[in-house]
This record gives sequence, C-alpha cells and structure tokens, in this order.
Amino acid sequence: MLIIFGFIVVIVSVVGSFVGLGGHLGALYQPLELTLIGGAAFGAFLASNSKKSIKLVVQSIPLAIKGAPYSKQSYMEVMGLLYVLLNKARREGLMAIESHIEDPTSSPIFSEYPSITKDPKLMEFITDYLRIMISGNMSSFEIETLMDEDIETYRHERDVPAHALQSVSDGLPAFGIVAAVLGVIKALAAVDQPPAILGDLISKAMVGTFLGILLAYGFVGPLGSRVQRVSDESMKILECIKTTLLASMNGYPPQLAVEFGRKVLFSSVRPSFAELEEHVKQTKSKT
Repeated sequence: MLIIFGFIVVIVSVVGSFVGLGGHLGALYQPLELTLIGGAAFGAFLASNSKKSIKLVVQSIPLAIKGAPYSKQSYMEVMGLLYVLLNKARREGLMAIESHIEDPTSSPIFSEYPSITKDPKLMEFITDYLRIMISGNMSSFEIETLMDEDIETYRHERDVPAHALQSVSDGLPAFGIVAAVLGVIKALAAVDQPPAILGDLISKAMVGTFLGILLAYGFVGPLGSRVQRVSDESMKILECIKTTLLASMNGYPPQLAVEFGRKVLFSSVRPSFAELEEHVKQTKSKT
C-alpha cells in the first residue's frame, strides 16, 4: 500500500502548493485535456503491445499495489519444504519422493505448505526439477544451465509489464505537449478577443503540459518502477530453490543445502542462520 500513500503525497504536494500560491483549482479542471492525453497514451499502449502483454500488465498492477510477493516467512517455508524432500531422498533414495512429486495434491509433505501449493509457478519449478533429478540422466551442470534458461525466460515475461508502463510514461509528456499545442492553436484563433479571454485560453493550454508531466513522473513512471521491483523480488525465490537443489545434487546434506539457498536472498527477507536452523529443527521434528 506504500505506492498509494506515495500517490497521495504527490497529489497533496502539487495541488496544495498550487493553492498555497494563490491558484484556483478550477483552472486545473480540464477534462477534455485529460481525455486527450489519457486516450492518446492508452491508444499508443494498445498499439505497441500484444494481448498477452496487456494481460500481463493488468495482472501486475494489483501485485505492485500489494507489495513484495514473498515475505521472510514464505522463504522459510520454501526452504523447509525443500529440506523435508531432500532429507527424505537422502535417507530413503530419490524414488521415495517420486509419489509426492507426481501427485502433490495428495502428498502429506506438500499439504503442510498450503501457501506454496497455491503458487503454480513455485510448484512447477520445484516438481519439474526434482523429477529431472529423479531421472538421474542429467549432471548438475546440465540442470543448472536448464534452470538458468527457465528463470531467464520467466524474468523476460515478468519484465514485459514494467517496460510497457515505462513506455507509456515516456510518451505522456509528449502527449501533454500535443494537448498544449492544440490549446495554443485555439487561443491564436481567438486573437481578436480581449486579453482576459486570451489569457484564459492560454492557461488552459498550459494545463495539458502540466498534466502530461505530472502523470508521467508522478504516477505511471513510479508504477512501472514498482512493477519492476516486484518482478525482481519474485525471481529470488526461484534462485533460492535452484541453489538449494544444485547444492544437494553436488553432495551437500539437506541442512547445508538450504543454507546455500538462504545466502542468495535479499537482506530484507533473508532469515538469519539461527532462524533457519531453528525452522529446520522444527521441520525435522515433524518428520
């Protein structure tokens, strides 16, 4: 919700300063200017994106408003699940977890982590690569390369909304100038009118430039940056899973493998060594 608070601060700062300087809010109320700028920007957005891209943008905006997709607890649950699976595979063999991987919905292990099972991308990533590990036909290097390609493809898809919003942000000032130029043309057509009328027409024309710049740098640009940041944060959980699984493939015990995964996390959501160790102990006691 921080982004909403930021938008409120932008509005209060700009409008409040204008009123404080003696301006009248009625002068800023130009619905047709807003329609011109918003409509042109929206049309350009539609023209430059595919249906899939537009759908991704629509899906990304609520996520940007909600904030970071995964909390520290989410990461600890992922590492707890990986520990249970890898520990079972180490003690009983990889085939012991095959039934859990093939049918996660009826697995007693996955049922302990409902927040993970509700995330299709996480479930796909975990089960696919555990299934590849069970097959035993690929080296850790080959699986790492495949994981990198998978994550990069997902990253490219998640970056589409941010790039689309940034393009709109870049174009809004120009559409504001278009609105201003049209307003000036209208004012020049009324050059025989009294100065008061001409002044009113020119001031209305300038509102177009104001709106274009404000929408670009006060709203759409920050929204695009927020979407990009959420996208970057959503990648970390896949990198955590990747690092943990590869550490296990390279012979490290499960408790140390999840420690490898912990190390790739951002400091704001990374559990401490003691927190992860305690969580693993609690997970171990359940199994």
